[in-house]
Amino acid sequence: MRRTRTLASIGVAAAALLALTACNSGGPGTPGGTGGDKGDGGDKPLFEVAKDVKLDGSPTFDKIAKRGKVVVGVKEDQPGLGYLDTTTNVRSGFDVDIARWIAASLGYSEDKIEYKAIASANREQAIVNGDIDYYVGTYSITDKRKQQIDFAGPYFITGQGLLIRKGDPEADKLEDFKGKTVCSATGSTPIQNIKANFPDIKTQEYDLYSACVQDLIDKKVDAVTTDQAILIGYAAQYPDDVKVTGGLFTEERYGVGLAKGDDVLRTHINDMFTDGGTIWKAIFEKDLGSSGIKVDQPKVDAY
Repeated sequence: MRRTRTLASIGVAAAALLALTACNSGGPGTPGGTGGDKGDGGDKPLFEVAKDVKLDGSPTFDKIAKRGKVVVGVKEDQPGLGYLDTTTNVRSGFDVDIARWIAASLGYSEDKIEYKAIASANREQAIVNGDIDYYVGTYSITDKRKQQIDFAGPYFITGQGLLIRKGDPEADKLEDFKGKTVCSATGSTPIQNIKANFPDIKTQEYDLYSACVQDLIDKKVDAVTTDQAILIGYAAQYPDDVKVTGGLFTEERYGVGLAKGDDVLRTHINDMFTDGGTIWKAIFEKDLGSSGIKVDQPKVDAY
């Protein structure tokens, strides 16, 4: 396998613009070229588009090259992670920027990315069918899912949490919702956890977490559960209506979903994460820094 890329520079605006310059390492974490995603109005890109990329032995990359664009599966109802503003048609969030970074490392700029919103329950099938090249959207790495697809990463670690209405009593554990209704996305790890381990809790499922949050505000359910990183985004969006409560009940390791057996692409993305710590941090600060979450970039698992 031969990979070729050039020098990159990175930039991010948090409270003020932090200019970052990558060294000329030639590694996947420092893609070069022009047209990288910009952070919060900064003049310099978070990352730039690689040139002359070759991934010999990757069927996914071959399809991308023949097509001339990258097709990425995403979420679009998760503020701070994967969100589509239907008024401006602008996508934003940590996962979206990770997806853009991967595309840039493969040599494709924003105008060469096609986004597809895929519900949680349909992610594996979309990858198996070849409907998307990769999926980035709060996608927990599990042994069951690895039977059908492969993962690069993890690129983020969080855990299952709870969102309740402002003014409701604090809840420290899932058992506090015995006899009550908790909502989550169909096919998600948290809803499977409740069904398997907490039979006294009623469940409500939707394709979108935003529908669960609306039911919570409308007093149709008693809590929403999913990864705490997602819930913090909703709490920031509706600060007068909802709040995050309790601690973390699980560990969720977010990975990039890929076609089974494409070891070349998986290795490329893992190398990108390993070598691109400065870029990862810049993306995190841009999209989730204001949430108050303090996390470190996780070490990839080259299983």
